[in-house]
This record gives sequence, C-alpha cells and structure tokens, in this order.
Amino acid sequence: MISLLLNGSTQELDVDPDMPLLWAIRDIVGLTGTKFGCGMAQCGACTVHLDGEPVRSCVIPVSAVQGKSVTTIEGLDTEAARAVQDAWERLDVVQCGYCQSGQIMSAVALLSRNPQPNDAQINEAMNGNICRCGTYVRIRAAIREASRALG
Repeated sequence: MISLLLNGSTQELDVDPDMPLLWAIRDIVGLTGTKFGCGMAQCGACTVHLDGEPVRSCVIPVSAVQGKSVTTIEGLDTEAARAVQDAWERLDVVQCGYCQSGQIMSAVALLSRNPQPNDAQINEAMNGNICRCGTYVRIRAAIREASRALG
C-alpha cells in the first residue's frame, strides 16, 4: 500500500510501487484532469504539484510520493489558482484544451512562489509546457493578468 495526500485527502493505493503517479491518479483514483502527453516528462500535460512544486507525474513512480502531498488540477484552491483560472477564462486562452491543466499547474506554481514574475521568469517556469495549438501568447498574457490580480 502506498499512502499519499491527494488534493487534501489521504489515499491508500494498492498498486505496483513502480506505477507512474499519472496512472495512479487517473486510473486508480479516477481524477482525469491530469493528462498523458508524451510519457517522457517533455510536454508538461501531466504536471501536478508535489509538496507545492510542479513535477511531471508520468515519470515519477507512485512509491516516490509515499507520505507526500500531491495536488492535481482538481484540487487547486489558492488565491494564485483562482487568479490564473479567472485570467485563463477572461483571455480565452484555451483552444483544444488538452495541455491546459499542465499549463495552469505550472503557472500557479510560478505565481505561488513569485507573484510578480518578469518575462524571463515566466519563460523559465513555463519552459517545456507544450501547446500544440500555439496559444503561448495568450498563456503569457493570462499569467501577466493573474499576476496583476495578485497585486
């Protein structure tokens, strides 16, 4: 059994310790907001927060998160998260939407650490979050707007 805190609730998972965290979240727990993209930690679709830091859940074995706190897109509930989600809606960031949970998770992590990032810091934080639709301009604009809202 693997025990972890998932979105504020303790989960006891009877899974292979080598199962990627992504599949435990999606297939075992049933939270499907975290997406599978590449399976190699290169695209960002599977980004979750592990003890507050953004990580790629497709390459982390569930045993590595034993006793730690994992937050998925479904569990975001902070001032930074609300600011990001509001900005995403206002600026109509989403096109196909597939990458958006990972994009939002990375943006929230950035603004939680640094509520007033400059463009270089935004680029660094969002590096590796791939959007096949190319909505990068709207993503950056939404991060800036969320930053202003956090004030």
